[in-house]
Amino acid sequence: MNTIYHYLLILVGCAAILFGIQVPNFVDQYEKRLDAHLSEVRNNLAGYQQIADKFFGGSMAALIAKHAQSVDETFRLEARPIRNIFERYQRFAKEKSSLATGLPGKIASIIAAGDQQLLDETLADYSFTIPLNESAIYSGFIVMVIVVFIIELLRIALLKIFGLSHRAEARR
Repeated sequence: MNTIYHYLLILVGCAAILFGIQVPNFVDQYEKRLDAHLSEVRNNLAGYQQIADKFFGGSMAALIAKHAQSVDETFRLEARPIRNIFERYQRFAKEKSSLATGLPGKIASIIAAGDQQLLDETLADYSFTIPLNESAIYSGFIVMVIVVFIIELLRIALLKIFGLSHRAEARR
């Protein structure tokens, strides 16, 4: 039984390493997707920003307000799509600046406040790779250590719950 447990622990550890290696790759693919969306929305906003620069001192809020207050229904209706583009730009720009840190900070930022649309797209189109760079190796080993540690803690807790000692298990 002890031998089977150790082999299973090795298998779980190997799977955890492979999962952990994917973490930096996922972050990289998320960042590339964010960059693509930010570039697209920046291009969509460029014409409106030029108008805001020329007539409103660069204020997109003033341009949007001018459209919203227009007597012409066409311009009033344009206010919402322009606002949506501008808010999307602000959201992606903020996300981009929050990812301007090391890998642990990027992971924390994505977990805490990652854009759900980008997360869904990244997961849907994720391509598994096994990069053997420094961050992937560290990430893989950290995940493996955490998983194996949790398994060992659970094993010790179960042994105590069921009243088995380490010595009784070792004799088996």
